[in-house]
Amino acid sequence: MPKLTVKDLFALKGKRPLTQVYVRDPQEAAACESAGIDMIITAQTDDRDITAFRAAAPETLFFVGLLYGAYASPTEALRGAYRAMEEGADAIYCPQSIEYVRTLATEAIPVTGHVGFIPYKRTWFGGFKAVGKTGDEAYKVYQDALAHQEAGAIGVEIEIVPSAVGAEITKRLDILTIGMGSGAACDVHYLFSTDILGTNEGHVPRHAKVYRDHKSEYKRLHEDAIEAFKEYKADVETKNYPLPEHSLKMKDDELRQFLDKLDDSGSA
Repeated sequence: MPKLTVKDLFALKGKRPLTQVYVRDPQEAAACESAGIDMIITAQTDDRDITAFRAAAPETLFFVGLLYGAYASPTEALRGAYRAMEEGADAIYCPQSIEYVRTLATEAIPVTGHVGFIPYKRTWFGGFKAVGKTGDEAYKVYQDALAHQEAGAIGVEIEIVPSAVGAEITKRLDILTIGMGSGAACDVHYLFSTDILGTNEGHVPRHAKVYRDHKSEYKRLHEDAIEAFKEYKADVETKNYPLPEHSLKMKDDELRQFLDKLDDSGSA
């Protein structure tokens, strides 16, 4: 299936739900593409090779997330977004203020923002808590989402709000709503690979669904690796490795010629 474009995303709004997965490495990106996931996203970090993610999933719409607090101004964020696009991103996730989002959108960079519960700003919500459970809070989430639309964003992540709030915002916006724990009516449903694969070392949020238990498998593989290394060490110490079958052989006449040359040169 051809890679989705921004135009495709808008055309699909209300037609079918879309999927987005946060991936940690190119292997997960490739697996998402093989599975037909619509969109993948990863963070722009110093130790992460964005080009490798792009190469692993060339036909999947690829978002790169700007780290919250990494850019001190909209202009700095714009430079970061340009760099991500040059490295292969199709769109940018920008979790900072609406001015940052507007700056990127003004330069025709497809950008999404974040409303509802925002982990980086959790102190304002009293910790990790749902947002929008009162009428005033819900209306504030709607206003924030609408502001993203007016700023030129292509979509907005809505995190941990009541499903009725997510549904009403989705119905009233022309841009995409990217739901994380915000009900079935959102245009896009977003989960982290760590939750889907069961490798999350911390709290698994209520909205997440765990499909596999890779944590146990990784533990088994780690323990099996330790045993393999022990066996290798024991083989070396007991001279069971390397054996003749692990070594390169030389023709007898070539070996004699080599030895003769060593003798002629006076080598010991």
